[in-house]
Formats: sequence, structure tokens, C-alpha cells
Amino acid sequence: MAAILLASVGVMADDDSAADSPEADPGVDLQATTTTDFGGATPLGTSRTVRHWSGQTANTSDEVTYRYNIVGADPSTGGSAVIGVDIIPLNVNVAGRSFNGTDVVAAVLASPLFQGNSYARTAAATNANRGKGMGGALSSGNDGVQLLDATMRAQFNQATADSTYHLVLDAPVVFDPVTIDVPDGKGILMTPGLVTYANVDSHWFATRVQNQLGRQHLDPTRLAVFLTDDVILSDGPNPAGSLVLGAHGAGPATSSSSGSAHGSGNQAVQTFVWASWLTPGFFSRSTGWAKQDVYSLSHELAEWANNPFGDNTVQPWTSDRAMQYGCSNEFETGDPVFGYGFTLGRNPLHERFSDGTYHLSDEALLPWFMRSAPETQATQHDATVGRYTFLGDLNPAATFHQPAPTC
Repeated sequence: MAAILLASVGVMADDDSAADSPEADPGVDLQATTTTDFGGATPLGTSRTVRHWSGQTANTSDEVTYRYNIVGADPSTGGSAVIGVDIIPLNVNVAGRSFNGTDVVAAVLASPLFQGNSYARTAAATNANRGKGMGGALSSGNDGVQLLDATMRAQFNQATADSTYHLVLDAPVVFDPVTIDVPDGKGILMTPGLVTYANVDSHWFATRVQNQLGRQHLDPTRLAVFLTDDVILSDGPNPAGSLVLGAHGAGPATSSSSGSAHGSGNQAVQTFVWASWLTPGFFSRSTGWAKQDVYSLSHELAEWANNPFGDNTVQPWTSDRAMQYGCSNEFETGDPVFGYGFTLGRNPLHERFSDGTYHLSDEALLPWFMRSAPETQATQHDATVGRYTFLGDLNPAATFHQPAPTC
């Protein structure tokens, strides 16, 4: 807020010979983000929104106690929550070319975002330059669960066989596709490597997504996912600008509730995500290896879960690994580690330069933002030490093996 093309895997998960060929790194190292002005809303006392709990943590650096709303059940109670999902494919027409979200729905549904997997090991993770690096032990105790569930269980130290805490995304309902015709001046085609993308004005596109909140008659207790294929956004269709790959937000759930989503009473507040499937070959494999297929959607789902209404703030942080975010006070778990990820599962969508796996986002966990000693799932090398990101030891950046830098 992110006829079905299915084919057998062309390259085995452990065979990266195609990726090592001279033409397999045609992409570019463009600055990219996963946030834009899609809006936010405070839920107040309403029950007409996604299930969530409220907590607070005392920051050891600035001695401020920060409150937050997080999707699901309170992990301190050991509860479990199942959240319904509605997927709305967006078929986007730009400059005479169609980019159809319907083409990637089946592959998204088959991904670790909605299917259970073991997280004991990963075959590959991002290296120090954000190219492909070695894999290894990942997250023990997370077996047969979805990616978001595994990440949240690690964050709250619940990744054990006897923990009853889970955050599960129910089997999605796929809506009829919505066609968006992008007028001249609001979108262009980009082919920096061997893959052509649609680059659409972010403000114009955000309005089109927000309009669908009223037109689709959505249930605000479920997550709405707007899915595109090879559509990126920028502040005006400027190929040299910062590119937006995904976003999440909250707003009025129906057209009849137009106006401020911060109203009083039990108004409906719809949370939503937009993310784009990314065909391998647009971003450089040597510096942007992870940014392909469901990477942006995995990033946005974790940020939605940890900041569903866009109003969770923390002590300002900065990341030398993601300078495009500047000095931020937002509890956005994927932003600091943007570009870091790992592989899992088998991707059934045959695409040139694909290694046949899914590429998933790392996430900075709550203790990193709160400058606290992590009581989260232990790192791989030392069972007595907690981790600051889901990748733990597999994230090679020193920034994420200590609390967040201030700014």
C-alpha cells in the first residue's frame, strides 16, 4: 500500500549461475525508500479497526517513556491473533504499457508472507555492501510460521516451541483488480537496466489509493493490501530522484466517513499497505541484491504491524546504512535496515535473473529504537545476548549490533 502468471522455477534456490553471468547485474544503485505521504490516523477508542494492543517502553537514553499501538494480541499475555487480509491488485497503465498487479498475486500468496516456513536457517543474506552474502543460522524456534509472525515472536522473545504468542495473517481474499490509467505528466517509463518500470508521481498515486478505501467497501478490522507489479513512485516522475517502493497508512474506511480520520466516537479506521513486486534486474545485484520480488511488501507488513496508525514515535534515530531517511522519530522497523534481507522458500514466478527464492526484509526491533539491552531472541553466536534486528548476527553492519545512534 501492493490471468495469473505461474511457471515452474527456472533456477534452483542454490544455483546462482545466472546471477553470476556478466549481464546479470544490469541494474542501478538508485536511492530508494519505502515511505511517502499516505497519511495516518489515531484509532482513539474505536473497535472498528484492526485488532491491536497498547504498550509502553522507557527509553534508557533520553529517559522518556514511549507509548505505542501494535497489531495483534499483547505478547505479555501469550495471546494469539489472526488478522484478515484483503488484496486489491492494481493494474497500472503508463505511457501505453500495462503493469498488472494481477500477474503477481499467485506468487505473493505462495510466499513466506502467507505460508508457513522454517526460519532455522537461510541460504543467503545481505553482505556488507548489500550484495548477496553467505547464509546461516537465523531464528530458531520459528518453525512453520509466516515471516511476520516469526519477526514479531523474535522481537518479543516469544520464539519458543511453548509460546502461544502469534500474529497470523489469514488466507487473503483477492478482490477484482482496479485499473489505474496514469495521465501524461504523472508517470513515465524507466529502463535503467534490462527491466522497465513505471515511475508514477507519489502524491497523485497516493490519492488514487486513498480513494479506494471508500470504493471497495472494506472491513476496517482487516488489512487492505494494494498490490502492484514493477510500479515505483517518486516526488514527480524524476528518474534521478529518490524512489518509493512501498508505503503503509490509515484513513477513513468508507466514503461516507470523509474528512478527518481523527474524529470522535467509534468511527472506522482502515489500515492499509501498498507495495510493489520488484522484478530482478532493476536494482544492482552488487549493492541492491535483496530488493526484488516481495522485499518491499515484507518491509511494509512489518512496519504496519509495529506502527499501524502511523503515530508511534520514538527518540530520533539515524542510520548510516539508510541515510535517505535522515533524522527520524518514527517507529518504522524496516527503514533503518533498508536494503538488508535474506532468502527463503521457492518462488514459482519465473523471471530473468531470479534465483528461484523469495527475498525478505530484515527489521530493526524495538530495543534498537529504545536504546535498551535487548531481551529479544538470542543471537546466533551467543545464547546469552539478544538481537537488535531479526537477522541478528547475519546483519553485517555494526550499527545494528548496538542501540540506535541519536541525531
